[in-house]
Amino acid sequence: MADHIKEEEKHGESLMEKIAEKIHGHGSSSSSSSSSDSDDDKTTSLKSKVYRLFGREKPVHKVLGGGQPADLLLWKDKKVSGGVLVGATAIWVLFDVLEYHLLALVCHGLILGLVGLFLYSNASTFIKKSPPKIPVVSISEEPVLNFASALRIGINEGFATLRDIASGKDLKKFLAVIAGLWVLSFFGSCCDFLTLLYSITVLLFTVPLVYDKYEDQVDCFAEKAMVEIKKQYAVFDAKVLSKIPRGPLKEKKSD
Repeated sequence: MADHIKEEEKHGESLMEKIAEKIHGHGSSSSSSSSSDSDDDKTTSLKSKVYRLFGREKPVHKVLGGGQPADLLLWKDKKVSGGVLVGATAIWVLFDVLEYHLLALVCHGLILGLVGLFLYSNASTFIKKSPPKIPVVSISEEPVLNFASALRIGINEGFATLRDIASGKDLKKFLAVIAGLWVLSFFGSCCDFLTLLYSITVLLFTVPLVYDKYEDQVDCFAEKAMVEIKKQYAVFDAKVLSKIPRGPLKEKKSD
């Protein structure tokens, strides 16, 4: 009888030890999970405090619009991106370096294509081969309407932006636009439109890729540059802009 009581006591003690171990393990796992959550919160808060160029909060792929255009500019598919860049280079060399005219190129291409298809269609009966199957090419109405609608919206937004800048509401935006137009006119006077367009294409295929690879270094340099620009703007504002006379503000109409 006494042995039976001792065995029950040992069994109860072992059961209590197992329960205590489970509780301790659960507590340690919860504490570790809470500590990991706090570490994640710290890392996210540190990432949010890091200066990003133009104050962006999204990755470069999302900033570029995502999808195939962003993949193209970030060289996700090197063959496609390289092919587009090589094609743009060939067009620039053909029209700018070799000074080939667009109308002459289109006409010569159509002449070669039509002559080749005509001769092959007539010669197929003599060489006992099936004539070439010329596909029916037609442009559907929907993509044309979508393109026209997007172009109209973009033009209207551009006109609205120019109107907002010309109204004198935002001096910083006005100076930025004037500086951008002056820089664009400077490059336009140095080269023709095709060279300028090709240069923009090369920049689009190189700058986002380099920035995506060296993001932290570029952002650090941009932060220092922005601090210096703000200092210089404050000096310019105090010495020049603040002394420009402005017209009286219109009083708001009382209801």
